[in-house]
Amino acid sequence: MTEPQGRAPASPASPVDVAGSPAGPDAPGAAAPRSAPRPAARPSPLSRLGEVPHLGLVAALALLAVVGLVTVPDTFASASNLVGILSLAATIGVITVGATFVIIGGGIDLSVGAVMALASVWATTLATQSYGPLIMIVCAVLVGAGAGLVNGLLIAYGRLVPFIATLAMLVAARGLAQRMSDRRTQLVQQGNQAIVDLSTTRVLGVPVLVYIFAVVVAAGWVLLNRTTFGRRTYAVGGNPEAARLAGIDVRRHTMWLYALSGLCCGIAAVLIMARTTTGSSTHGDLYELDAIAAVIIGGTLLTGGRGSIVGSILGLLIFTVITNLFILNGLNTSDQLIAKGLIIVVAVLLQRRSLRSPT
Repeated sequence: MTEPQGRAPASPASPVDVAGSPAGPDAPGAAAPRSAPRPAARPSPLSRLGEVPHLGLVAALALLAVVGLVTVPDTFASASNLVGILSLAATIGVITVGATFVIIGGGIDLSVGAVMALASVWATTLATQSYGPLIMIVCAVLVGAGAGLVNGLLIAYGRLVPFIATLAMLVAARGLAQRMSDRRTQLVQQGNQAIVDLSTTRVLGVPVLVYIFAVVVAAGWVLLNRTTFGRRTYAVGGNPEAARLAGIDVRRHTMWLYALSGLCCGIAAVLIMARTTTGSSTHGDLYELDAIAAVIIGGTLLTGGRGSIVGSILGLLIFTVITNLFILNGLNTSDQLIAKGLIIVVAVLLQRRSLRSPT
């Protein structure tokens, strides 16, 4: 079919407006040409500074150091006091690494202090000590991992709420430790001096137990940030249903998270035995408070899905330095607990505010 005469087809190169007049840029009433997009403004140095991870925690730690240098300059900056801070942080720090995994995975573990006490008592019974220091260490680690595995089974496959399951383990582990020790402190025997040497032997002026703590932190960081296990931990904590649809066995992964927490409690039991040369049912009292608070202050969400090992350790150091400052200044222990409680509340409020703010 031929096109009717007298009507030329419109060329796509010369658009025509509704009235038939050209719609070029010079036509009357035509829209002004769009200007070139402006280049994005460079972020200010202050905004770049705010993007540095954990800057607030480092600043808070530096502020506490200034307070220590002002209030007790001769004591706080001494090498012995700094080593004491690291030694005190080592035991709770190992527990904090395990607690970080559990909380990022969307759970909570209230039994860490009691499990550590149970592992220390079990490892210092006369029957266990008769086999030597290596068996004592293995026993403590296995008892901690076993208790954590029980927590994981109850939560993942028994469908118990983590708060209830770990609270029950807290009570049961503390009671079992008291039953085994008859409420008495068990001393590490002379033949097992290798356990005590972890605290007394120093390399470059730092006790061996601090190096053990550093190795656990490094291993935890690698596991969380460079392995499939770590990526699955973030996925399970962020959205369990989406993780399940992605092919992750959420229940099995949750079980292993609590087993890992128990394993860290077992290692911490070895460190507390080295520091105190004892195993006792009173070890680890309120350690769950310090560990969970350090994780929260470090930026880990209580709802799971976000957090870091580095942030948790910085939060732990803040708590440890606060405790050290209270002791050096002769302040009441009750005031320490009040200060820690206030810090926890402020940290949670800041978390909620950051979640509500637009990204």
